[in-house]
Amino acid sequence: MNFGAHNILHFLTTVLFVGGTFIALAPGVSWWAMAPIPFVIWGTALFQAKLEPRYADVREKSGLISSRLTNNLSGIATIKSYTAEAYERDRVAVESNAYRQSNARAIALSAAFVPLIRIVILIGFTATLFLGGVAVANGSLSAGTYGFLVFIIQRLLWPFTDLSELMDEYQRAMASVRRVMTLLDTPVAIAQGHLALPLSTVRGEVQFADITFAYSDRNSVLQNLSLQVPAGQTIGIVGATGSGKSTLAKLLLRFYDVQNGQISIDGVDIRDLNLPDLRRCIGWVSQDVFLFHGTVAENIRYGSFDATREQVIQAAKLAEAHEFIEQLPQGYDTIVGERGQKLSGGQRQRLAIARAILKDPPILILDEATSAVDNETEAAIQKSLAKITQGRTTIAIAHRLSTIRQADCIYVMDRGAIEEQGTHDELLSLNGAYANLWSVQAGLLSTLG
Repeated sequence: MNFGAHNILHFLTTVLFVGGTFIALAPGVSWWAMAPIPFVIWGTALFQAKLEPRYADVREKSGLISSRLTNNLSGIATIKSYTAEAYERDRVAVESNAYRQSNARAIALSAAFVPLIRIVILIGFTATLFLGGVAVANGSLSAGTYGFLVFIIQRLLWPFTDLSELMDEYQRAMASVRRVMTLLDTPVAIAQGHLALPLSTVRGEVQFADITFAYSDRNSVLQNLSLQVPAGQTIGIVGATGSGKSTLAKLLLRFYDVQNGQISIDGVDIRDLNLPDLRRCIGWVSQDVFLFHGTVAENIRYGSFDATREQVIQAAKLAEAHEFIEQLPQGYDTIVGERGQKLSGGQRQRLAIARAILKDPPILILDEATSAVDNETEAAIQKSLAKITQGRTTIAIAHRLSTIRQADCIYVMDRGAIEEQGTHDELLSLNGAYANLWSVQAGLLSTLG
């Protein structure tokens, strides 16, 4: 829009004005001068059709090399630790060479087209000079008019040499636009509900009723699963990796929708609820903690942007994060880096817990919330969570059974279904899957001790 649109308007205005003047002054000669124009337009259209897929390929190759570089920079520590620099360098070289070759194919066509257009225009220019000269010799055209026509014929035909460059620029731009529009035209997978859910009215009763879910092109993760969480109670969910524990949290937040069954909050199907209202009433601490580039305080305050400094500090204290934050170079104003890379895994996890505490939601989901902290810190966090979860519906997903030992009810999942349920003591008395997990972890801790 900055250059291309202006150039197109300039081209059209020049051609229309100069062409009209030419026809008015020398209609007999003007047709010969304009004879190349249809061929130029036809050639330009053909050129555009040939160039379009080449520039689309250029943009695709550009995207691939950008993704490769981004991944390599993000994973530079892993690359170095596995001494894979040469391997990654070769992969970047392959992507770079593919981009270079793709660009070369587009440039080759563009470079070949411009001289061809100029040859056609030169033919028309030469014909005008010759026929105009003959007309002057025959006395049908004055020498003054002929001189003027020789001057303006350049203004009529030479702009067509820029037409190929305009089309080249247009195709480059449209290749990028099509990639953007493809993204914008992607259908919305999660439809917005119409019912409001005021935060003050949420009791926090959660029910999964006979739900079945599978990720795209995969087998079912959950099969006819039913689970009820009474308002204000804490439940624990345990099970082997891949049993569907974290999927329950994502379904409750409507990152995905179930294929069958229903998930409800306070008896209302979450598909009927306004999405911001639904997610505003849920605090989620993911096992894959994401921190934004910014200060410690900004990351704790994320989502609760109006929170005061005192509230931020109080949340950090409850999450057992205040002590280590105070030891950072600038305390709460320390920059954590991209994805929190300047902090340890346990420190990032405690900041995520503090962020959820500050949000103060009626429903709290802890997905392996203490997996990256040491035993001493975990014990301290458990004491804080015991206070935080009182009167709040809490779903604690854990591999460490000690973190959910005091839950009102514990569900043991296996292959997308509930295998066992009950309190810690009840499950131990069953001498089943939970008891086996407990004995394994207790024995491991004893061995480590």
